[in-house]
Amino acid sequence: MKSTYIIAEIGQAHDGSLGMAHAYIDAVAKTGANAIKFQTHIAAAESSIHEPFRVKFSQQDATRYEYWQRMEFTLDQWKGLKAHCDEVGIDFLSSPFSNAAVDLLEKVGVKYYKIGSGEVNNFLLLEKITRTGKPIIISSGMSSFEELDETVAFLQEKKCEFSILQCTTSYPTVPKQFGLNVLQELKERYHVPVGFSDHSSTIEAGIAAVTLGAEILEFHVVFDKNMFGPDAQSSLTFSETTQLVQAVRNIDEAINHPINKKDNSQYTSLKQIFEKSLAINKNLPKGHVLTFNDLEAKKPKNYGIVASKFQEVIGKKLTRSMQQWDFLNEEDIHES
Repeated sequence: MKSTYIIAEIGQAHDGSLGMAHAYIDAVAKTGANAIKFQTHIAAAESSIHEPFRVKFSQQDATRYEYWQRMEFTLDQWKGLKAHCDEVGIDFLSSPFSNAAVDLLEKVGVKYYKIGSGEVNNFLLLEKITRTGKPIIISSGMSSFEELDETVAFLQEKKCEFSILQCTTSYPTVPKQFGLNVLQELKERYHVPVGFSDHSSTIEAGIAAVTLGAEILEFHVVFDKNMFGPDAQSSLTFSETTQLVQAVRNIDEAINHPINKKDNSQYTSLKQIFEKSLAINKNLPKGHVLTFNDLEAKKPKNYGIVASKFQEVIGKKLTRSMQQWDFLNEEDIHES
């Protein structure tokens, strides 16, 4: 039975505020999503002062390194976030960006590990995670098939359970960048569960992906798209998130109940009401040779010759005079 695993990503939307992080947990829980995902940054382990500040958006941070520092939480704070998730019934996930972050998250207790697009070929990090024995979800955003082949081979060698998400590393993603075709290509190439990581700031991309077979759906969420942060413009609001979650659940339900188009017996009574019988559209004398222009189709069915057989009556003679809108039956016609 299809049940799409829905991940609402917070990323850095909390902007380093522990209180805001907890507020996001409560908000995500109300949408019906399965999981909330954070990012675990340990600046000293993942970055350096030489890292380019690729997005100059912060008024607080002179360097990217300082920004990562501001995104950090302590072990106890992370444990508190995890406990809060347990209380409200959603899975706690966080993407690690260093081996040190994996050590921290192991102490916190994560169900899965989500690998961001920039870490797919970081085999040092992947090795660290495979040693935990936990499943891995990989975003393929910046990877070619050739690069993914190497990562998949590495994970298969480690006997690791994993899934792959189609993802386009562009914020926000526009429709021509969705890459919905890649979902089936990933499934056929690697024979693992596939999903869709969305940055479009719309609900239609996720709906389309689930309809096309995505088993995991991930997207960014934010309280308001005008909030400060690198992903705000690429996120869904909570109103949109609730709408998307409900749509996905409905699609899952539809896929789990395929229709047998060979059997339409359930429509027998409706067909009687809505299908039509042949009738005469004008007063006609006995002996008149019927033409197409003499005919009309009227509800209900079975009060005259069925409308689908109209070609069989054209060219035949009336056995009696008929009034406009009379139903036409077999006894009313004969060969001319």
